[in-house]
Amino acid sequence: MRLAPHVFTIAAAVAVTLLAGRVYQPVRAETPAPMTAEQLAALEARAIAAAGAPAGLTTPEAMQVQIRKGETFEQAIRRTGVGVEEAKAVVATIAAAFDVSQLGAGLKFETAVARPRGGRGGDSRLIGLTMRTGPASQLTVSRTFDGALRLRALEEKVTHETVVLKGEVQGSLYATAQRMGASGAVTRKAVQLFSHKFDMDRDIRASDEFTLVFARTVTETGRVVETGELLYAELKGQVFYRFKPVGGGETQYFDATGKNTRSAFMRTPLAGGYRMSSSFGYRRHPISGYRRMHQGIDFAAGTGTPIVAPADGVVVEARRWGGYGNWLRIRHSNGLESGYGHLSRYASGIRPGQRVRQGQVVAYVGSTGASTGPHLHYEIWRNGQRINPAGVKTQEGTILSGAELTAFRAEKARIDRVILAGGERRAGQASALRPASNG
Repeated sequence: MRLAPHVFTIAAAVAVTLLAGRVYQPVRAETPAPMTAEQLAALEARAIAAAGAPAGLTTPEAMQVQIRKGETFEQAIRRTGVGVEEAKAVVATIAAAFDVSQLGAGLKFETAVARPRGGRGGDSRLIGLTMRTGPASQLTVSRTFDGALRLRALEEKVTHETVVLKGEVQGSLYATAQRMGASGAVTRKAVQLFSHKFDMDRDIRASDEFTLVFARTVTETGRVVETGELLYAELKGQVFYRFKPVGGGETQYFDATGKNTRSAFMRTPLAGGYRMSSSFGYRRHPISGYRRMHQGIDFAAGTGTPIVAPADGVVVEARRWGGYGNWLRIRHSNGLESGYGHLSRYASGIRPGQRVRQGQVVAYVGSTGASTGPHLHYEIWRNGQRINPAGVKTQEGTILSGAELTAFRAEKARIDRVILAGGERRAGQASALRPASNG
């Protein structure tokens, strides 16, 4: 059972009246016997009921602290208002069981602090501290009745799952998969793969069936603490199996025969299925009102939607360009270039001369320049001439052979068995920070 961190930090307030004036010494860390969900719930109820105002001190106040850049764990504790010796005692207590050198900038922890009543001077009193040391584990420091600091380690049991998610598209594949429990990373990868084969706006319809297979780690309460990679994806007869070639090559996706399903050019440059709001060809311009050639495709998408490179290439331009607003142009192989207009901003590191990989986020949708609202204006150039992006046809990937094909077939058979069984589950451990060294 998962409890809010402040429950355990405030629980120690019950004993504060017995602690006034004592010197607090760190105690040896201990890991108590596992508690049942009912026992934990009872502990929570007693802590909340009994955590009144300690003698001479205010009611314990829950404070979240985050370690700042260049700051030590002890210094972060001191920012709560407690004294130097008390902060050192807390650090020493935790260090008895845990490698505190790992507690760096960005880590957050919860404290319960009682302050002197009536504005009297003096240090505040640390009643308790809780911090998460892993996706399914946490440490809690509280005080015993004799004033010593006590360390309690709480860890939820975890299960490693291989999930087989089957459903029908309702709205968009991206939204449907996320509603059904797939993570954003898994869903984005699936959409990226299918973008090699489909126009995610025009080719995918409601009730199209799909299957996604991915790994994840969940706690005994059902909380997802880790999500693995997409292992398999299927939509409208197109299948993708994840496979890492023998010898530690790049992880790729292949069809059932061992053919690399990655095409030289993705059909759409958005990391999701978005409606095409204006096609290539003559139209009435939404601002000028005149009929003129629209030399690209517009996609309706909200500001900040990620834009990905449809193929490997080199950034040629990343600048302001008239009515296009923030403009990006990427040069690809075979005389092709892609262009993106009205961007809100560029992805980190995107500048002229920068190499990009297929599927890499290069910019974000916006409404800069001559634009009536957030959207992506997308162009394809071939040998310096604009062409219809919807008509670009490119060569498919390579086919596995020899030992790599044999290894792929074994991995494919394993994934197929998981799909047939509807998924699999096994007990395991979630990753966590290192315990203290005994040496």
